[in-house]
Amino acid sequence: QVQLVESGGGLVQAGGSLRLSCAASGLTFNSYAMGWFRQAPGKEREFVTAISNGGRSTNYADSVKGRFIISRDNAKNAVYLQMYTLKPEDTAVYYCAARLSVRSTDYTDYPYWGQGTQVTVST
Repeated sequence: QVQLVESGGGLVQAGGSLRLSCAASGLTFNSYAMGWFRQAPGKEREFVTAISNGGRSTNYADSVKGRFIISRDNAKNAVYLQMYTLKPEDTAVYYCAARLSVRSTDYTDYPYWGQGTQVTVST
């Protein structure tokens, strides 16, 4: 079955950086668009960024544009989220998600999800 496993979360000071990874198995990885979403306590899950199956196209939420970078390595069945200049409002559980075919910013379009990794940004 499809498995997505995130790693790399943690506690970081404001202005710092983190790199999240998501390892995928049980799917033909290079056929799937991948997304990163996040959910803070008491808030809805929100789109962060997504990348096309081949890695050539990406899109970002306005709140992270210029600070976060999504990438993927189809040879390793992995997707990454490099986060720079982190802010306290970036604190959330970060999830990777997989969707056959094209990218989407709507979390309901993604059938496969990881368990999430906590990112906490302190002031």
